Amino acid sequence: MGYPTYVLFAVLLVLAPGPDVAVVLKNSLLGGRRRGLLTAIGVASSAAVQGTAAAFGLGVVIVRSQWLFQTIRWAGVAYLAYLGLGALRSAWRGRYPAVDATGSSGRAAALRGWRQGFLSNITNPKVLVFYLSVLPQFIDPGHTSALRILALAYTHAFIGVIWLTVLVSAFHLMREWLARRRVRRAVDTLTASALLGFSARLATE
Repeated sequence: MGYPTYVLFAVLLVLAPGPDVAVVLKNSLLGGRRRGLLTAIGVASSAAVQGTAAAFGLGVVIVRSQWLFQTIRWAGVAYLAYLGLGALRSAWRGRYPAVDATGSSGRAAALRGWRQGFLSNITNPKVLVFYLSVLPQFIDPGHTSALRILALAYTHAFIGVIWLTVLVSAFHLMREWLARRRVRRAVDTLTASALLGFSARLATE
């Protein structure tokens, strides 16, 4: 299987809804386009870090160390649950500040978006396992190298951030509709349900 096949596989993979999409949606709704974009960049940054770890052998150490792997997994469970409960609390209160028409947010709020995107992905050990188990299948036997693994991992991260950017732009175009109190409460409820569901699934896998 060559690189074009991998690109198609990566596209299909990033199109599947996951916790990253839920976190990006939450931050786009909360802080506008800037915060949503930085959340997407945070997700991609985390994927690049995990791809680098996989390429240079650190990923194997993490996966083989049961206590370290489980620590990362349960940190992910707790963090997704924390974000989900925050969205659920927001829906319950139903008090929302006015959405900036420009879709911008303050620097501190935008950086919180990056941090949430990064942490939600870096604490998901399934990403690292994917890089370790799947990427070698797209490299010719006998030609495996750190640079080839890096190229595939960074391709996945790049495709992911492009897709999340498209979603952020779509959310921005719908910002007036999304600003309605009833809609925001519904979106918060759906986002909370998704994040708590992903947290539960990660806990039971």
